[in-house]
Formats: sequence, structure tokens, C-alpha cells
Amino acid sequence: MELSEKTRAAALLEAQQKAGELFAEIERQGLIRASALETEINENIYALAEEMFSAKQYWHKRIVRAGRNTLAPYDENPPDLKVADDDIVFLDLGPVFEAWEADFGRTFVIGNDPVKQKLRRDIAHGFIDGKKYFQQHPDITGAQLYHYAEQLAGKNGWEYGGPIAGHLVGQFPHERIPGDKVTLYVHPDNHNRMRDRDADGNIRHWILEIHFVDRARQIGGFYEELLTIG
Repeated sequence: MELSEKTRAAALLEAQQKAGELFAEIERQGLIRASALETEINENIYALAEEMFSAKQYWHKRIVRAGRNTLAPYDENPPDLKVADDDIVFLDLGPVFEAWEADFGRTFVIGNDPVKQKLRRDIAHGFIDGKKYFQQHPDITGAQLYHYAEQLAGKNGWEYGGPIAGHLVGQFPHERIPGDKVTLYVHPDNHNRMRDRDADGNIRHWILEIHFVDRARQIGGFYEELLTIG
């Protein structure tokens, strides 16, 4: 059964809302805390998501990164770290809710370090700026949006930390091209229009991710959610 564009958008927004509720409960329960291992936090989040939403499936690996591991982009698998006092931690989760994918990322600061607090603010503002730029440029390509994310990082005194700045999202499993890590990503080599429709004529929905880093201080921050709706 073919779904209407309105139905598809509503389902993605509902999935994102549930992810937001999960993150709020993670914070309320204090799961991001000093002395906890990244793997321990990850396991606790998995249990919480199952308890709240019966969510057991994730369309990508669950990422919890602390300290120097916040420099690492998605594809890396750095060694397990324990969250330190006055640390920075980010989560990148891709839960599937009733066959619809969410992709949600947020950064948490343990303590009051002003540089880490600034980083957390800057990535949130960077997402807003990136989304506005996308909305203002109807023919924007993946490469153009990626380079704008790089500019936002530099403008705020950071470096852009990842090889991409977003990707497609949708009904699980979303559209993919086997072995292609460029065409359906906000990638510096993707010169396709992001608003081009998929092979079935459907509107493509995109995630924007902002990953700013300071390599000298060995810290990074991450923010991610829907770009095209919401």
C-alpha cells in the first residue's frame, strides 16, 4: 500500500518525538554521569527504550562517546571510556519505532566547563542555521550543505568533525545504494540536488547532523535530527 506524503512525514515526526522523549528521560534519570562506562550507558539506554516504547531495533549502531572519543566520526569504534568529572558526552541513536526510523543526537556536559558549554550551544545553533540555509536554497546539493556546515564550525571557532553532515531517513530500511557512501549523504562529493525525488517519486527526507570538534582540547559535540520536516 502506497502511503501519502502527509502520512510519511507524520510517521517520521512521531518517531522523532519518541526519540526526544527517550532523551529527556535519559537526562531525567541521570544516565549520563561521571564514572559510568560508555558501554554501561549504552546498555542502560537500550533497556530504557525497550521499557518506554518496546523499542528493540536500531537501524544503525548506538553511539555513546565521552571525552576524547567525541572527536571520532561515526565509522570509527574507539575504545570504551569512562565518563570523567567535568566531561563532555554525546549520544547518536537510530531507534526504529513501528517501522519508522528516528535519528537523534545530543550532547551533554558534566560540570560547568565554559568551553564545553559553548560547544554544546554552538552545535544547537549550528543545526538551526543549517536548517535555515537548506530552506532558503531550494536547489541545494549535498556538497553545498556539507560545506556550509564546515563554514559554521569555523565561524564559531571549531573544526567540522565528520566526513558527512547528514543522510536520508525514512521507513525502515530507508533507500540505499549498496556500496555508495556519497549519493544519499550530505557529503562533500554529492553534487545531486537534495530535493530530487527517489526512484518511486517520493519526497526524500533528510537528517542534518552537526559535529564540531576542538582537536587541541580533544573534545567534540554532536547534534542531529530531521532536516526536511519539523
